[in-house]
Amino acid sequence: MYTAMAELAGLIDDKALKQACETLWEDVTTKRMYITGGFGASDQNEGFTNDYDLPNDTAYAETCASVAMVFWASRMLNLDLDGRYADILELALYNNVLSGLSKDGVHYFYDNKLESDGTHHRWDWHECPCCTMNVSRLIASVSGYFYSYNSEEVAIHLYGGSQTALPVGGSTVIIKEKSNYPWEGKIEISVDPEITSDFTVSLRVPGWCEYSTVYLNGNIVKTAPKKGYISIHRTWTKGDLIEMSFTMLPKRIYCHPGVRHNNGRVALRYGPLVYAFEQHDNDQTINYLRLPTNAPLSITHGPKSLGDVMSIKAPGKSLSSLSEEWPIYSDIRPAESNVTLTAIPYFLWCNRGANPMQIWLRE
Repeated sequence: MYTAMAELAGLIDDKALKQACETLWEDVTTKRMYITGGFGASDQNEGFTNDYDLPNDTAYAETCASVAMVFWASRMLNLDLDGRYADILELALYNNVLSGLSKDGVHYFYDNKLESDGTHHRWDWHECPCCTMNVSRLIASVSGYFYSYNSEEVAIHLYGGSQTALPVGGSTVIIKEKSNYPWEGKIEISVDPEITSDFTVSLRVPGWCEYSTVYLNGNIVKTAPKKGYISIHRTWTKGDLIEMSFTMLPKRIYCHPGVRHNNGRVALRYGPLVYAFEQHDNDQTINYLRLPTNAPLSITHGPKSLGDVMSIKAPGKSLSSLSEEWPIYSDIRPAESNVTLTAIPYFLWCNRGANPMQIWLRE
């Protein structure tokens, strides 16, 4: 419905409807959104409950809802070229949407929990197959969300390797983007108009990026981002090359204290990707693990079973295994041991069999 509202606001230039969309956007993304770009805390109403009510183990976060967010965000971008819309579009796409489809492409999550005791798994089918179809068709049509344009401007919203031909500035412009995004932040974009012509190329600088550089034909572009986009207006000719570099480091993410489920906990993010701690990669019981505040984070390749991906490693702590004789309550604090923690991209969890998982780890 919000997608249709934003579409209509643009078609008939309805400023009141646009303002309503912006108000709804602010409420949904600042008080009711999971870190993964998931939406819907409860399966009872397939929707929202109270402000900051975002439980992890009972999260609904339906795949369909994040697919709908991609639809809505793209329409909001049409109304206003503002990076906050593209940031959420990317967040939902790379995390909650992709989680809905298994690596082999034939198993599906209807709901996307942020914590599992090992019983949650993808379906090979579902009696209500809305998510099955929605995630499949979005991935098949994802190219439509990389660019938008009008007669005088091209905006590039997403990166990851793409090519398109667009009618801009009175010419057909071929744009090729080369990168290993989201694993690396180095991006090359060639702009080849059929004939020399004047137009603007607007480049999104992701909101998660603390430092970025842009070069045009080897010369640094000093234009500052405006609403998350660096706009370059010039006379473009064949062979023009834009080079971008985004600083990519693993980051700790903390929750608003109103989200009671995550007080005292921390999550990890690398670029647009949210990470998860899966039992498969960690020898100790997930509930026993802790990521100390001062533990350094490092990026490394693997695990190989998931393909050419990057994982996050960190020294951590684990409660020592307790014997069956240990009482349910005791005045003795359980001992801790040193362990190495491994986190993988959330969208890839549960691809090696159902097992316990947490995004938010005790700190």
